[in-house]
Amino acid sequence: MQINLLGPMEVVDDGVQVRIPGEKLRSILAALALSVGRSVSRSELIDELWGEEPPNSAENSLHGHIARLRRVLVAHGGKAALRNVIQTSPTGYVLELTEEDVDASRLLQLVARAEAASAHNPKGAVDLLNEAVSLWRGPALIDAGHGMICQVAYTQLEEVRLGAYERLFDIRLRLDQPRAVIPGLEQLHARYPLHERFCEQLITALYLSGRQADALNTYHRTREYLSQHLGLQPGHGLRDKFQAILRQSPHLSISGAGEEVIPIS
Repeated sequence: MQINLLGPMEVVDDGVQVRIPGEKLRSILAALALSVGRSVSRSELIDELWGEEPPNSAENSLHGHIARLRRVLVAHGGKAALRNVIQTSPTGYVLELTEEDVDASRLLQLVARAEAASAHNPKGAVDLLNEAVSLWRGPALIDAGHGMICQVAYTQLEEVRLGAYERLFDIRLRLDQPRAVIPGLEQLHARYPLHERFCEQLITALYLSGRQADALNTYHRTREYLSQHLGLQPGHGLRDKFQAILRQSPHLSISGAGEEVIPIS
């Protein structure tokens, strides 16, 4: 069974799509999948479904929702029908699948492997990061309810997503001709105009591609956008990159604070 949370919930068992009806069932399954292989307590699941004011019947209602979810998962006759993938633990419930069976967990594994490979095998790291970001099909957990477990996970997954893109383009700027990464960075900068790191990477790529005027114009537009929407000036990293471009620094690179400066050729 494969459970995908990086977009609308997808459950695939033995090649068969399994529709999970109702937000509460999706919320339970998402909460269990986010802790795949580990017990999620009844109290956590009750909080996830009803928040701070659960009904008096919450425990019985949760039991009923779990029973219905189990029936849904086995009703189509796939491999899940041969065993109960939602097991009862002393304190709650456990989704007995592996981390490979949940795209959110696989994402974290891919990013960790890419980070470990980046120093000695940067091209391999690029492949791993490309695979990681390709797992997204839309906003994570978009139809899995608004409980605390899913809200916290959404924030964490978005941070991982943005970090994966940052690292991907850091490495690609070192491996490729800078002009090759400009289209992807332009898309990211347009999608996340308040995310300064993408602007920093974009103006670096533009400058190193011989487009200094475009790099400076991109910086000025971003500074104006930040001022209008947040009332802030660009951070130190972006300002320092802008100054390096103005000076036409021979050591211009994309290295962050505390990293070894590696000129981009």
